[in-house]
Amino acid sequence: MASSISSTVRGFERIGTHSHIKGLGVKDGKPLPVADGLVGQLEARKAAWIVVQIIKSGKMAGKAILLAGPPGTGKTALAIAIARELGTDTPFMALSASEVYSAEMKKTEVLMQAMRKSIGVRIREFRRVYEGMISKMDIKFDRHPYNPWQQVPVGGKITLKTRDEERTFSVDSSIVTEMLSKGIGEGDVVWIDEETGRVQKVGKAKTSGSYDITSDRVVEIPKGSILKEKEFIHTVTLHDLDVAQSRSSSIISIFFGGPSEREISPEVRQRVDETVKSWVDEGRAELIPGVLFIDDVHMLDIECFSFLSRAMESELSPILILATNRGMTRIKGTDMVAPHGIPLDLLDRLLIITTRPYNREEIEEIIKIRAKEERVELEESALKKLTELGLERSLRYAVQLLTPANMIAKERGDSKILPEDIEAAAKLFVSVKESSNYLRKMEEMFLK
Repeated sequence: MASSISSTVRGFERIGTHSHIKGLGVKDGKPLPVADGLVGQLEARKAAWIVVQIIKSGKMAGKAILLAGPPGTGKTALAIAIARELGTDTPFMALSASEVYSAEMKKTEVLMQAMRKSIGVRIREFRRVYEGMISKMDIKFDRHPYNPWQQVPVGGKITLKTRDEERTFSVDSSIVTEMLSKGIGEGDVVWIDEETGRVQKVGKAKTSGSYDITSDRVVEIPKGSILKEKEFIHTVTLHDLDVAQSRSSSIISIFFGGPSEREISPEVRQRVDETVKSWVDEGRAELIPGVLFIDDVHMLDIECFSFLSRAMESELSPILILATNRGMTRIKGTDMVAPHGIPLDLLDRLLIITTRPYNREEIEEIIKIRAKEERVELEESALKKLTELGLERSLRYAVQLLTPANMIAKERGDSKILPEDIEAAAKLFVSVKESSNYLRKMEEMFLK
């Protein structure tokens, strides 16, 4: 048998804005100042932790969460942390309220699809898999075929090891991409499906070496041969099944693509619900209520709010988390002004968590975390300079300067960012405040 594994092609996932978030950073019911990628916001994190306990005890029905606070205070990070606390395979669907206004679908259809994408179905089946600890991982990168300024993995080699066997495999770009997107590296124990090439991380291998503090699950190095039959557990969403059913095809079409309808009929969703119910009754699957996060919720109109109010009462609905940075605002589609632009009857049913601006120490810690996540080295004085910019202008602006400053440092032939690199980047890329001042000075020269 050839030592080659292939799978369907997926897009390359770059480091995201919140890729460092691992959980709420709460221990024994008390939020730690810096933990799981979160910094500060102790009251908000404590409240979010209590919400997680409410969800786990099954007492969240008819309720939703509202995260309210100024821009750049960690509302999205809190929503992601709640999803992480609920489980690694908990579906998380993020939606900006402006996205519901589509020319191709009704507003309620966009919201319905978002809700169905937030509900997972964990399916169990026996598959032949390659199982082992990755003892060596060699990845090859090349330019993106459609974007020459971006590099993507094009393949590589991995060495899988059990206590009884060790083999090296050539893997294609899709498997490498999936491994990178899931944070898989050397020392991790993985399962790779022989037929589809889907990768599942089991945990970090327990070896004789020492570990720093980590949130990874530590597991024993597998025994026996690398290729074996295992119970393979994978999660799809109700929307994935809706799309497959609308194509009148099998679940396999989820992974191999095909034409799909822009809107899905209620009859299709009813058939999917009946099928999933039968799988659950037979013990082949289980439902995983996920998290639907709607940012800038003040942009929804009265019809959307009515839809969400009804959806909250449904037996099959995800955990709804809303976020806004607005104060007293007109409810879209009406002449009424309400707190956060949300109707009072819905607002009364929300658990409201507020966030506050970060102080100097917290901004410095967040910049440290992002620098580590983006593999950027900062001199101590450069870190202080970025912290000052975060206080004077905004935290987001300071974090965004990391990559340009790193590029400027590399032009000097240095791997570490110095204060002059930060200053050079700040001259080239201005903040919102500086941009506003520039507009006021040059107002007459701009088109109106």
